[in-house]
Amino acid sequence: MQVIYSQWRCTVCGYVYDEEKEGVKFEDLPDDWVCPVCGAPRSAFELIGKIERKVPSRYTVADKVVEQLVAVGVKYIYGIPGDSNLPLIEAIRKNNAIKFILTRHEETAAFMASAHAKITDELGVCLSIAGPGTTNLITGLMDAATDGAPVLALTGQIAQAYLGSEAFQEIDQIELYRPFTVFSETIAKAPQAIVLTTLAIKNAYWKMGVAHLSTPTDVLAEQAETIETWPPEKRIFRQSLIPDEEQIKKAAELIDKSRRPVILAGWGIRRGSKELLEFAEKISAPIATTSRAKGMINERHDLSLGVLGSLGTKYAKEAVKNADLMIILGSAFRHRNLVPDVPIIQVDINSVRIGRNFPVDIGIVGDAKSVAKLLTEKVSKKEPDKEFFDKINEMRKDYFKEIEEDSKDMSVPISPGFLVQSIKRHAKRDSLICVDVGDHTYWFYKKYVCEGEETLMSSNMASMAFALPASLAAQLDFPDRQIICVTGDGGFAMLMGDFTTAVQNDLPIKVIIFNDNKLKNIRKEQSMYGFPEFATNLTNPNFADFAKSCGGDGYRVEKPEELDSALEKAFSSKKPVIVDVIIDPVKISPK
Repeated sequence: MQVIYSQWRCTVCGYVYDEEKEGVKFEDLPDDWVCPVCGAPRSAFELIGKIERKVPSRYTVADKVVEQLVAVGVKYIYGIPGDSNLPLIEAIRKNNAIKFILTRHEETAAFMASAHAKITDELGVCLSIAGPGTTNLITGLMDAATDGAPVLALTGQIAQAYLGSEAFQEIDQIELYRPFTVFSETIAKAPQAIVLTTLAIKNAYWKMGVAHLSTPTDVLAEQAETIETWPPEKRIFRQSLIPDEEQIKKAAELIDKSRRPVILAGWGIRRGSKELLEFAEKISAPIATTSRAKGMINERHDLSLGVLGSLGTKYAKEAVKNADLMIILGSAFRHRNLVPDVPIIQVDINSVRIGRNFPVDIGIVGDAKSVAKLLTEKVSKKEPDKEFFDKINEMRKDYFKEIEEDSKDMSVPISPGFLVQSIKRHAKRDSLICVDVGDHTYWFYKKYVCEGEETLMSSNMASMAFALPASLAAQLDFPDRQIICVTGDGGFAMLMGDFTTAVQNDLPIKVIIFNDNKLKNIRKEQSMYGFPEFATNLTNPNFADFAKSCGGDGYRVEKPEELDSALEKAFSSKKPVIVDVIIDPVKISPK
């Protein structure tokens, strides 16, 4: 940036006023200012020359990128600093409206961004350096991509002058990320900064996936004094599809003809539990949820069937098997074998997902919450089919009896079912439970009854290690809420270093480890395919001692009678806590 300074000379005594030296323009001096040497008035001074100086800009490209993210409401960026992203790190440091969350692994940063996007429906942002930092993000970004979470990944890149020369930490980031991103571009020049940042955000929201910006370090450091950020209210608009009235009318007519309709509620209607229940009650339809949507309605409600699928209840399968109409709200539902040969109404915001896994009779493109409300207005009140509900309620009663038996199972080693019911006894009704992938996933989803609690998982990628980063992001987003991480010893150990991230940021997450010193779900799969058990045994540290060494609290539980006391202490602690529970390594999750 060029700045012009003037010099003025007093015609009485010859004193020279230098604007660069004094730091104030001559014309900005007060009217009563006088020559500091002879006391002559301002009018006695004459202009003798101008000097042009090149001064550093107050703003860099990195500053402007961060400003644009702040403008759209981004509060956290997760990642690890390094040579190729230091201008971005400095821009974040200087901006008081955004906070950088330092993680111990880039995979954690990407999982946190994904979890934040799933929880809030707002953009999650992570960053990395070039080379290994860029590759380390991929697993977490794939979780976001496959679960439809709007995420922006900012990857530092080597200076442009060295691209293509096999420079240190150089990889082709655009080609690497293109297969799983909805937008992947390089900010190659300063004027592109705001345009590409905004386009990345728009694509992440519109296509519900991962956008990527490669950011060469020399471009990030370029001056950007004249670049203006864009107001999001004039540039970024979230889609809201209006469903076709004719399809709504046809759907209502089909519902009115049915006697035993069943609703399958998916992730797409998670914000519409009120509208869902009003619709279900009007047509006397029991509600099953997908595993991702577990907890969106009270699972003790008379119309709740729990989860449908491999993680679900037997009476959900029974209800669907005997239905004469299936209404799928906000889900693509990939389990074709569980979909009955009856008329199907499917509602989804993404038309590609409608009819993708099985044929449907009526497809409605639109927000599932809005569609449920419209259908409630159109359909007639329906009386419940007594025989249909009697069978469901009989199986439901048996299910709750099994849960009661689990809660009293004092066998040693500790039964996973007993641990699930112990967590239930101590969890708050508005808690958010982040669940990892493993045999414990089946135990939790089949045996935990949500009565206000919400759940979060890595659904389509089913990635181990998701739960710890997700709980970190959740606690940042909801500082006053109880956040529980339900994980296995295998998954937790993958990213256990980031328990220190909870300590460093005062995030009082509660980590419950199902510790059986084994990859038990792999053992189960080996048995299913007729293979002998191999490479599933684990050597673990004492996770409770690890928690204490990090600055958190830790409890190790080996006997069932010790569990309630440990959980009570853990859940009342103000610190991050690990409860390391030694469970039965043989007892497999129920079918």
